[in-house]
Amino acid sequence: MSHPSPLAQPARSTPAAPAPAPVSPAAIATPAPPRRGRTAPVWAFAVLLVLLIGVVAYILTYLGVIASAVGLVLALIPLTAVLWAVRIADRWDPEPLSLVLFAVGWGAVGAVVIALGVDIGMTMLFPSAPDDPVRDALSSVVQAPLVEEFAKGLGVFLVFLFGRRTFDGPVDGVVYGALVGAGFAFTENILYFATSLIEGGVPETAFTFFLRGILSPFAHVMFTAITGYALGLAARRGAGPRAAAATGAVGMLCGAALHALWNGSALFADFFQVYVALQVPLFVGFVLGFVALRREEARLTRERLGEYAAAGWFTAPEVDLLATPAGRRRAVAWARTLPGDRADIMKEFIADATALAAARERTRTGRDPQSGADEQIYLARATRARAALLTR
Repeated sequence: MSHPSPLAQPARSTPAAPAPAPVSPAAIATPAPPRRGRTAPVWAFAVLLVLLIGVVAYILTYLGVIASAVGLVLALIPLTAVLWAVRIADRWDPEPLSLVLFAVGWGAVGAVVIALGVDIGMTMLFPSAPDDPVRDALSSVVQAPLVEEFAKGLGVFLVFLFGRRTFDGPVDGVVYGALVGAGFAFTENILYFATSLIEGGVPETAFTFFLRGILSPFAHVMFTAITGYALGLAARRGAGPRAAAATGAVGMLCGAALHALWNGSALFADFFQVYVALQVPLFVGFVLGFVALRREEARLTRERLGEYAAAGWFTAPEVDLLATPAGRRRAVAWARTLPGDRADIMKEFIADATALAAARERTRTGRDPQSGADEQIYLARATRARAALLTR
């Protein structure tokens, strides 16, 4: 059996065709989508808050206020750049704010606590002389990649569990993996920048910032995005928690291998030569791969909305506008020319129509028994937004 894209998934069921559009769609109520399955629970944020207090106390105790403050300010620069890039990448179907905040928070706090805890435990169990080259090599190339990628991957898996009804595929997985990785790199950068300031002053701090803030702000993002990609594939296939965990573990090991290669290049080879010959091509490949995933999402959006267009809910030109980045830009620009500037309404229409297409795809693959109700909710919301746009 062939599929229109190598990234596509076969349908597990054939859902009923959308009902014909009513004569007066504006009369449909506008329900709110349920929060369950789309948000991180309050208790999860409470746990992160408690862990955050411990992380802050640890940093201030061992690095001091001034060095920690300098490290914080410098770490905000690459974090801002990475989050800006992730926001651009996530414009097609933005993830819920609650899950975004949890992903960043887990990376910055939860994963760091696990990594620090293991490092302290290993030091106590296997004490070694200061500057032991064997211990340093094992820590950098074996322990750090495995422990850190496990800790970060656990955060992506928690997002998978908390946001099961909005974690739809590889694009979502890559985004959440990138967010977790960005959070982890932020806290790690604080430690590195502050330590450099204490040990080597401004020159060493500037060099460390160049290496971590300029050359490699996306390193942790890429490592953890691989785990996210694997979990996204599992989500699209309708995998349960156990099967998703197994698939995610494979992705985590691949991310750890890339992480080990990155760390090893700094210990056993000329970092800058490896950076140009290997890391830059890997990053370019990562970007091109994500673009391919985005195109697949656009194709699915077009196909699923096309089913509703066939039933009279949308017109074919509207589907073209909703299912392409260029079409969306034209639609928002056109909405700005309407009386009262209806750009915000158009953005709501685009968001609800995209969510409708995603719900339709979940119904088609049979992985979400509640997706039919979601379809009705987002159809009603998209219909009301469309009517508001066209009202004179």
